[in-house]
Amino acid sequence: MRSNTQRSSTLHHVSLCEQEIECRLTRSTVAKKVRIKISRGGLEIVVPEGRQADEGLKFLQENQRWAAAQLERSKRLQAIHRLVKRPAGEILYRGESTPIKVLRADAWQGSSRIKLENGEITIRCGNRDQLSLTRSLENWLRKQAREQIKGFLRPVATRLHREPNSVYVMGQRTKWGNCSALGNLSFNWRLIMAPDFVLRYLVVHEAVHLAIPDHSRKYWLTVQSLCRETEQARRWLVANQLRLTEPLLISQ
Repeated sequence: MRSNTQRSSTLHHVSLCEQEIECRLTRSTVAKKVRIKISRGGLEIVVPEGRQADEGLKFLQENQRWAAAQLERSKRLQAIHRLVKRPAGEILYRGESTPIKVLRADAWQGSSRIKLENGEITIRCGNRDQLSLTRSLENWLRKQAREQIKGFLRPVATRLHREPNSVYVMGQRTKWGNCSALGNLSFNWRLIMAPDFVLRYLVVHEAVHLAIPDHSRKYWLTVQSLCRETEQARRWLVANQLRLTEPLLISQ
């Protein structure tokens, strides 16, 4: 997909608030305007195809205070991520660090069985279970996510007088949720790791698009009227998004 929308990318060394940094300038065939992207990989300037590279570099200089602040914030979040990295045998589940206990038995028949009990996730399986524990745990988390999402969606859809055509629980790499032009809603299964108010916000965020396709003032007023914790949820996602993307690590 990337090769169809972005043709070339070049590295540049620029001065940003009296500090020399390396940034990437990318030409995009789908971008409508020059924009700046900050990610774990650093700073990127996206320039529409046919526009001069100098326009992108000038835009960066005009917005250098904002870009420098966002870069610093990104570095702090990555540092926090390294400091709070969870040990194997523990995952974030509905906003809480939750231990994982694996119980193996030769006499166990059938596939792994997973349940939440006494504040920990227990995986019961046989010693010769062919399906990896990580795969089994992900499948279970996807199921929990689907149940929670449907529970949060039901009252919201009723108030909006809108029903999605389908609801998907997926493993998107760059989005937490999406509402398609066909009226299908999709959500990232990893949201089950976030607190309930965060998942509820994402459900409201996408469901409101069934009625209001843009991000107008009317859209945001509707979201906030249906989810009083909108700003709190958005702040949590910004501060903890890296924690949600950590690989599942299970002590065997």
